[in-house]
Amino acid sequence: MQNAKITGIASYVPDYVLTNDELSHMVDTNDEWITTRVGIKERRILKGEGTGSSDLGVKAVAELLKKTGVKPSEVDLLICATSNPDYRFPSTASIVLEKLGIKTAYGYDIQAACAGFIVALQAGTAYIKSGLYKHVVVLAAEKMSSMVNYKDRSTCPLFGDAAACVMLEPTDEEVGVKDAVLHTRCTFDRRRTPDGMGLPHLLMKAGGAVHPASHETVDHDEHFVYQEGRAVYKHAVTDMLTSSESVMARNGLSIDTIDYFIPHQANLRIIEAIADRIKLPEEKLLVNIQKYGNTSASSIPLCMAEFEHKFKKGDKLVLTAFGAGFTWGALYLVWGYDAK
Repeated sequence: MQNAKITGIASYVPDYVLTNDELSHMVDTNDEWITTRVGIKERRILKGEGTGSSDLGVKAVAELLKKTGVKPSEVDLLICATSNPDYRFPSTASIVLEKLGIKTAYGYDIQAACAGFIVALQAGTAYIKSGLYKHVVVLAAEKMSSMVNYKDRSTCPLFGDAAACVMLEPTDEEVGVKDAVLHTRCTFDRRRTPDGMGLPHLLMKAGGAVHPASHETVDHDEHFVYQEGRAVYKHAVTDMLTSSESVMARNGLSIDTIDYFIPHQANLRIIEAIADRIKLPEEKLLVNIQKYGNTSASSIPLCMAEFEHKFKKGDKLVLTAFGAGFTWGALYLVWGYDAK
């Protein structure tokens, strides 16, 4: 049966580096406090009036086309995973296509928070396996700085801006995206769910249809990311762990037989807790959160792009992510080519 394989990967991060030291002059924090709690040293920030996630995405997709040799006219579909669209509408995917001069492809956005890339990757795989499309770009583009409150010491050190993308193409070989385990559970009532599942613990409180923008919502800083760290930490560790174990069990995999484990880069302590519980050897764990912070949906493909040189055709990769909603899951793929 025809499958979908990754034939190329590319990423883009802005030039501006926001260090922990610079943050300490903006808010009451310091390098030791940030490094100890989340393991982040610096993050990239997109500067410039009127810039958005599409500007990051354009750079990444342009590099992807160059690396793969796929012509713009050959792209059938672009799926963009983002929590930071340029506008509520139109889609950021459509803007990326227009800026690149890709006139024949269809594009749309997926909003699955930090799990957006693996959700979009599974969707792109389905289009390829169905025979509907031959070249699908799966893009994650996140200008996270647009939703960061740089007066909030608990959240502002966490996030950075980035974009990364992969090309999916058909294959008859035993490589490609094999399986995914995805979950969503969104609970509204704290009294009904004392363990803290879902909506109240990780969200942007205003700007949507429930609480449209107003003077009051702006004055109360409700257009920034809001997170209750302890609840998110607990569920992120448990849910990324169990979904990874589930997708591995379904495919007859073990820690010994996988080659690389690539978790969402949200917090180094979360990553270390998961790796410790599954007894993952250090050389199989890929991490770059120290340099980029949490880039939401972009974090997994950004990490994959950085370590692409390590991958060999046939390598078994497990990706896992957790985000607002809560939305989480894990995906198993077999790498499709040797890095050049």
